[in-house]
Amino acid sequence: MVAVTVETNAIAGIIRAGGRSRRLGGNKAMRPLGAKPLLAHVISRAKPQVASLALSVSTNQPSFRIFGLPFLADPVAAFPGPSAGILAGMDWAARQGTEILASFACDTPFFPLDLVARLAAAREADHAAIACAVSGGRVHPVFALWPASLRDDLRRALSEQGARKVDAWASRYRPTTVSFPIAAFDPFCTINTPADPAKAEPLLVMAGPFDNDAPGV
Repeated sequence: MVAVTVETNAIAGIIRAGGRSRRLGGNKAMRPLGAKPLLAHVISRAKPQVASLALSVSTNQPSFRIFGLPFLADPVAAFPGPSAGILAGMDWAARQGTEILASFACDTPFFPLDLVARLAAAREADHAAIACAVSGGRVHPVFALWPASLRDDLRRALSEQGARKVDAWASRYRPTTVSFPIAAFDPFCTINTPADPAKAEPLLVMAGPFDNDAPGV
């Protein structure tokens, strides 16, 4: 069992922005939601929760440079999805001497503002290696905390064992979960179809503070 007591201000964060966006027909992260790109909303919610933040990308995305965040390329080939992004984040966290990585998804603009703090508290209380968010009984494996010390095991799982589902790999370590309530809406609702941004706009006020100075206008 891997368990490390850590303050939330010592946690690095990545936003997985490497998906192919087939259903949206293009660059999902740059689709407008309100007055800003979808990714700007995600950055605004993630950045205050971690000590440092980077974007995990599977292909070159020049349009993301407006956000001023480091790019982390997938460290394994064949487009293995979020697992590769989490591995890239673990490697990046380890290089800067950070023990824990928080991961976020670029298509989920309303995740809780206390997400990392609650995951960190549960991870410590349960002496768990990994902590993952849940809402409405559904697990959200991309919204989780990961110890950088597991990066070599994840690398082997990807490159040698063909393990592409990060939740299947994480189950080896019996992750703890934190359930977030669904009130007016599910805080982990996603933007996946062309109709979703219009449906999500009324939620912008209900979702809580947004940093109007965040890049991406």
